[in-house]
Parts: sequence; structure tokens; C-alpha cells
Amino acid sequence: MGIYEYTRIPFSIKNAPAHFQRMMDTMFQVDDIIIYSETWEDHIQYIDRVLSKFTPIKLKISLKKCNFGQQELLALGHKVSGLSLAIDQNKLAAVLQKPVPKSIKEMQYFLGFASYYRNHIKNFAHITSSLYKLCSKDLVFELTKEVRDVYERIKYELTNAPVLILPEFELPFKLYKDAACSQGLGAALHQTQIVDGEPREGVICYISR
Repeated sequence: MGIYEYTRIPFSIKNAPAHFQRMMDTMFQVDDIIIYSETWEDHIQYIDRVLSKFTPIKLKISLKKCNFGQQELLALGHKVSGLSLAIDQNKLAAVLQKPVPKSIKEMQYFLGFASYYRNHIKNFAHITSSLYKLCSKDLVFELTKEVRDVYERIKYELTNAPVLILPEFELPFKLYKDAACSQGLGAALHQTQIVDGEPREGVICYISR
């Protein structure tokens, strides 16, 4: 009868994720592979260097899942380019269309999701402080008007979050601080860069606690 064996990793096998990740860690120390470069010539060279790793072990990749020569791409919930970092609005849609959380668990999930993008939101810690308090075991979970208003504001901030610029380390930075608020500390890191021949100040990130 012979011996039957898989020629590729099947879905739903319990140890498949661990085996796949172990192989990727051994070869590349990563899972998804993002190759970036400043010139097309370097890009071709880097792609060739990565793909050459597959040949000796006869590993195949799916071309329909590959994108080559892109000026921007979607990764880890963001739209990434060589100049900026924006929130992937497609990732937001599924969460923001849900009704207001009706339990501590649902609120914690929403806050965790929103916190992932906190670098895009000015004074995030101050805005969300009342929702975090609501998740405390010492309080009764109650959907007051204030809670609903804060929830809607966070959704608005996520939907209208600024596109962050990537830092140019040879240029000076500007740090704006705000410690006057009684419910937290906030800061914003800015930089003025030349865009289309004109100086333009942009946000690199917001931080708060």
C-alpha cells in the first residue's frame, strides 16, 4: 500500500501551528515576511535573498498571498508606507459596528482593541479612564449616559485618527507635554519634515498614562 504523508501543512491539525512557527523561526525568525528597501535594485536583491532560503528545503509559497514592489501595505492592523503609519480602517469596521459593550468582559475587549491604537489618539488614557474604572470589581457595571458618550468618542477618535509620520532621525524633534490634567499625563512627539517642497509639522506618536 505504501506510506501516505502530507505534502503541505493541513488545516485543523493540532500541532500544525507550532510546527509551522518553529520552521519559520529557524529560517527567518518571523512568520509573515516583509521586505523593505529604498531602491528597486535593493528590493530585487533582498527578495532573491529571501526566496533562496526556500529552495534547499523545497518549501513553496502561495503567489496569490504575495505582494511585490508595493509602496504601501497592510500589516498588523496598520497601513504602512515608507513615510507614514495609518490605522487600517477595515480592521476597525468589525469592532466599531458592534453595539456598546454590555458587560465587563465586552468592555475590556473593546478597551484592549482601542489601546492597541493609543499612539494615534491624543490623551487616550484620560479619555478612557472612566471606562477602565467601570471594569473595576468594586463598581457595578452600569451603562450611564457618560459611559455611552465616552464609548462613542473613542470610536470617533479611532475613525478620525491622524496618520502618523515616520521619524527622520537627522531632523530635530518637538515634544509637547501636558501634565495639568488630574487624571493622567500626556505628550505628543512631533517633527517638521519637507513634504512636496514645503515644511510640514506632523505627529510621530501620542503617549499618555
